[in-house]
Amino acid sequence: MRVFQYRVAVLSACLPIAVAISGCNQPPAPPATPATPAPAAAPAQTPAERGKVLVTVGGCHDCHSPKKVGPGGPEPDMSRALSGHPQDVKVTAGFKAPKGSPYTIHTIDHLTAWSGAWGVSFAANLTPDPDTGMSMPERSFLAAMKSGAHLGSSRPILPPMPWQMYAQLSDDDLKAIYAYLKTLPPVKNKVPDPIPPAGK
Repeated sequence: MRVFQYRVAVLSACLPIAVAISGCNQPPAPPATPATPAPAAAPAQTPAERGKVLVTVGGCHDCHSPKKVGPGGPEPDMSRALSGHPQDVKVTAGFKAPKGSPYTIHTIDHLTAWSGAWGVSFAANLTPDPDTGMSMPERSFLAAMKSGAHLGSSRPILPPMPWQMYAQLSDDDLKAIYAYLKTLPPVKNKVPDPIPPAGK
C-alpha cells in the first residue's frame, strides 16, 4: 500500500513539470496581424456645400436658371446659373389662352416667366450681384421662405415658386441655401417686376 501511495505522490509531483515541459515544446504562435485601421471619417459638409445639395435637389435651376439647348433638349445654362429671367427677353403681358382651352398657365422657353391668374411672375436673380441680384440679409431670406412674403416683408411670393415646400425646411437648411447662393458668381441681370393680371 505504501509503495502505491509513494508512486501516486511521485506522479502527482511530476505532472506539473511534464505539462510545463510539453508547453515549452509547442511551436510559437503566429504573429498577430495588425488591426485594420478604421476608415477616416468623411469631412463634415460646410453649410455652403449642404446648400448646394439642397438647391440642386430642390429644382431651383428649373426656374431660376435660363435654358440653352443641349444634346437632350433644354437644359440650365450654367454660365448664367440662378440669374433669373433674362433681362433681354421681353414679356409685356400675360398669356391669353384661346377660348375653350383647358390651359390656364403658360411659360416661356427659359421657364423663367410664368403667366396665370396672378398675372406674370419672373424668376428672381439669386446670384449675389450687388445691383441686380439677391442682396437681402440672411434673416430676410429666412422670413421670405417661411412666410411667403417677397423679401420677407412685402407682397406675396408669386407662383410657381414653391415657398410652402421650403417653409418646411429647418432654419439651418435655409441658412445653408443662403450660404451657397452667396458663393455663386455674380451675374448682372435686372429681372423685371411682376405684371399684375389684366384689369388690375
